[in-house]
Amino acid sequence: MSLLAYGFALILIGAGIYHFVNPQFYHPFMPAWFPKDLANIAGGGAEILIGIAMLVPATRVAGLYAAAGLMLVFLPLHVIDLLRDRPLMGSKLNATIRLIIQVVLIGWLFYSARNYGAGPIR
Repeated sequence: MSLLAYGFALILIGAGIYHFVNPQFYHPFMPAWFPKDLANIAGGGAEILIGIAMLVPATRVAGLYAAAGLMLVFLPLHVIDLLRDRPLMGSKLNATIRLIIQVVLIGWLFYSARNYGAGPIR
């Protein structure tokens, strides 16, 4: 697994923990009809578990696929943010860049899962 994948796993774990430390941070990103507290707990828990799975060799491929799936689940929230008059990311440009990065990240995670073990770093 690449150093970038290790870094992303640690970011997932950190973000997951932050869901429990400061849940109010994530609430504005969720649509009004979302059960915010439940979604926050589920999202944070999923991020922590997926990040850990990515770090453990026996569960790494499943963790990479799960991370890609989680990013796909979050994708509509980022599209909704981009479509707002004033995105939470600060500007339409920032929200667009985040969306592009997320799409690239999803592709990279699927690619990494499919090719795990093929490279020199495991």
